[in-house]
Amino acid sequence: MASGLALSGPPPVRGQIATTACMETPQVGYLHAVAAAAGCSLAQPFPDHGIDWHVSHSAPGHAVDDEVTIKVQLKATYQIAPDPPGPTFAFTLDNDHLVKLARSPVSVHKILVVMIVPRRREDWLRAGHDRLSLRHCCYWINLAGHPITGRRRTTVRIPTARVFDDRALCEIMTRVGAGGRP
Repeated sequence: MASGLALSGPPPVRGQIATTACMETPQVGYLHAVAAAAGCSLAQPFPDHGIDWHVSHSAPGHAVDDEVTIKVQLKATYQIAPDPPGPTFAFTLDNDHLVKLARSPVSVHKILVVMIVPRRREDWLRAGHDRLSLRHCCYWINLAGHPITGRRRTTVRIPTARVFDDRALCEIMTRVGAGGRP
């Protein structure tokens, strides 16, 4: 492996926490890394009421306020293959979650960030002397105004062009700081 340490010997014995429960941790780490690179601060609401994080960005160019905030709901899945083909991929949300994310108008904008992880935990990350690679990717969408179409769950389309990284977060904050939507 060119970018990390070669894997050798038998695989390590992993803990017994369910994979779906473990998926929450890498997406939080991903969000922390993106926020740090974008120069944003994070706050975790307690209790969360369906929103996982508040992300704030201070910049002199913001017209609305010197610091703007968005709310972020994190989700993760291994049921979608990495690097999904086409312009969007389908992701299903409980209607209770969608109601919170789709509300419009709002005083604080919300985005959904969906992380696609490999099915096998041992494929989630690779560490080397020059990097830590967290696999695979997060994508974001603003669902304000999205209709509920299912009885209990609704499928939304997540654009594959909206990779959630530090540049995307800075651009989101710039739009919100100008009085616009994410």
